[in-house]
Amino acid sequence: MRQTLAVCAAAALLLSLTACMTGGEMPNESPSRTPFETSSPGAIAPSGTPIDVSQQAWDAIVADLAQRGVSAEPELVSAEAVTWNNGALGCPKPGMNYTQALVEGMRVVVTAGGETYDYRFGSEGSPVLCEA
Repeated sequence: MRQTLAVCAAAALLLSLTACMTGGEMPNESPSRTPFETSSPGAIAPSGTPIDVSQQAWDAIVADLAQRGVSAEPELVSAEAVTWNNGALGCPKPGMNYTQALVEGMRVVVTAGGETYDYRFGSEGSPVLCEA
C-alpha cells in the first residue's frame, strides 16, 4: 500500500512539473495597439464670441510686432473670446507639452505692412503669435 501511495505521489509531482514547462515559445497573446499619434493643426478660423480688445492687450500686440521689426501700424481684423482646449491655445508646436485643461482666452487677428498676424491670449494675458 505504501508503495502504491509513493508511486502515485511521484506521478503527481512529475505531472505537475511537466505542466509548468513550455514546449516552445509562447505566442504573444497581448493585442498590439497602434502608437499614439498627434496632429498639429494650423491656425483655426474664428469661432468664438466677438469682443473688444483691451488697451493692455493691444499695447502688448504692438510691442510684440515692434520687437519683430514690424514698423507698420497694425489694424484689427477680428477679436474673439475663445475657450482653448489646452495650453497650446489652438496653435501647438511639435515636441512641446501643454497644460491639458480648458484655458479661457482670446484670439486677435491683425494686419500690418500687408501681413496678417494671428495672436492668441491665454489666462496669463501675454500674446502668443500663432505661426502656422
